[in-house]
Amino acid sequence: MTRRYFSDWGGLPAQNSIIAGRAVFTEAYAVMPRHVQSDITASLLPGWEQARAWVLARPLSGFAETFAELIVELAPGGGSEAPEPDPEGEGVLFLLEGEVTLRVDGASHQMAPGGFAFLPPGSGWTLRAGDQRAVLVWIRKRYEPVPGIAAPEVIVTNDADITPMTMPNTDGRWSTTRFVDPADLRHDMHVTIVNLAPGADVPFTETHVMEHGLLVLQGQGVYRLNRDWVEVEAGDFMWLRAFCPQGCHASGSDPFRYLLYKDVNRHPRLAL
Repeated sequence: MTRRYFSDWGGLPAQNSIIAGRAVFTEAYAVMPRHVQSDITASLLPGWEQARAWVLARPLSGFAETFAELIVELAPGGGSEAPEPDPEGEGVLFLLEGEVTLRVDGASHQMAPGGFAFLPPGSGWTLRAGDQRAVLVWIRKRYEPVPGIAAPEVIVTNDADITPMTMPNTDGRWSTTRFVDPADLRHDMHVTIVNLAPGADVPFTETHVMEHGLLVLQGQGVYRLNRDWVEVEAGDFMWLRAFCPQGCHASGSDPFRYLLYKDVNRHPRLAL
């Protein structure tokens, strides 16, 4: 499988561009096309140098409840010695372009495109780009501890080093790249890559308690969200509220691959 990772956000639309686009925001889902992450929507982050970020999701009434997701662009040498401001915050990094040095738990890791890192709360990690621009996804969640269950450990690996798990009866056309053991109850979130061959489907309407953030890494697809069909392509982001009906079809000539966040392995809270 050829792996490509979209990383070309920024810039500004031409003045002769039409205003209408594919962006959608509803009570059940949102679609943020790649071109809405322009220069004027980028933010600077305290504690980060030579960096800018696009915030795709954050906890907000009527929107994401469990996580924040950002695209972070680093200039050569950019990064942070204190990136995570929340002592209870856990995180996942997924590198799309360039090379970075991740330091955590006394070890130094050189990450290339496709690199994945899970960072438990309080791990005190640092990140620094090399001599070229780097672009990464940063997913953050406040860890939910459970009495008698230890917090998970650091994981650093790469998409290319993991054999995707094929979904039953799909002849390998639908698979999932899993960076964490699904049976490991220490983890309260999973970040995976869903892989669909051209023409493959998720052929039923999933409806479940997990909230989702989906960033399309490669290819094109047609997604069923609640009552609507929407077209998406590499660089687009989708937020799906818990219980939002969902299914999809890989519509392009490339594999359709997306980075998927979901909250897992915890009792439902009985109060808001």
